Amino acid sequence: MNSQYQSEIEEACIKVIRSGHYILGKECKKFEKEFSDYCGTNHCIGVGNGLDALTLILIAFKELGFFKDDDEILVPSNTYIASILAITRAKLVPILIEPDIDTYLIDPSRIEEKITKKTKAILPVHLYGLTCDMDKINNLAKKYDLKVIEDSAQSHGAVYRNKRSGNLGNASAFSFYPAKNLGALGDGGAITTNDDNLYEILTALSNYGSQKKYENKFKGINSRLDEIQSSILRIKLKHLDSEIDRRRKVADFYLKEINNDKIILPKGLDKISNSSSVWHLFVIRTEERESLQKHLLKNDIETLIHYPIPPHKQIAYKEWNHLKYPISEKIHNEVLSLPISSVQSFENTLKVVEMVNKF
Repeated sequence: MNSQYQSEIEEACIKVIRSGHYILGKECKKFEKEFSDYCGTNHCIGVGNGLDALTLILIAFKELGFFKDDDEILVPSNTYIASILAITRAKLVPILIEPDIDTYLIDPSRIEEKITKKTKAILPVHLYGLTCDMDKINNLAKKYDLKVIEDSAQSHGAVYRNKRSGNLGNASAFSFYPAKNLGALGDGGAITTNDDNLYEILTALSNYGSQKKYENKFKGINSRLDEIQSSILRIKLKHLDSEIDRRRKVADFYLKEINNDKIILPKGLDKISNSSSVWHLFVIRTEERESLQKHLLKNDIETLIHYPIPPHKQIAYKEWNHLKYPISEKIHNEVLSLPISSVQSFENTLKVVEMVNKF
């Protein structure tokens, strides 16, 4: 995917190298402005990675007095582990909410029953490239005076009711891991927000807690988006919408042409109105996952499992291992990601369809 922009990327990297400015320079500032404009937000802060982005948001809300140690954050039980790690790193408590079996996203109908006096935020994860049902989530947040923190690590460019992911809550965390729809050539992340006070604290927290050199107001960390990655992301951001369009064509073909009773196709778009997926992943379900994966590999089609082990079954959270989240467990046991990319040929897409239908 990067080879199509090779000459532009090489030229941009050489320019940065020759400039002598590698951290907190002009390229990062330009990217922050361009990405905030793209998302429709007032502010963007480039950081080291998506996990840092989430963690910094949570810590910033603590500095502002909205959260304190051991407050509860509602989060889907089938998310990637980073969503959970950020909460515990910030010394807050994750409260796991089962997803909707059709959308794989946090189920708004299950949120209210988990709200307590210690609940301070909802952390919806726009998994696989589809936005959560944000009207229902934001209405609950307003009712109970909760913050809404989007995990947009897989949803760059996704739209809900004419607003892009990153502009659907109080703040949003993005990852620019190379495999993302908007990917760097290394680690990178960003935070978007319309909150001026939050922005000011985040710029300090991500830079050792300093707003003025050698003066440290907060106990911050070192998490900054470097100049080379910023210059690469600026190039790729210009092409993001066209890449999303190409992904949608692949997904549309899969949805129309895959016809196998053993396969459950994505249903999220049918259930969340006014939302458009950017198809970071095309995830099917089957009770015969291992056999299907072997069948496809035999025919030179590689697939991946996102993700084989739910957070509550990870050794890192062994205190949860006895808990039961049957919907999440079913999803993690059955999901399989078919190949999808902006450079995928029609021939390869057709081959995937034919092999899945033959299974």
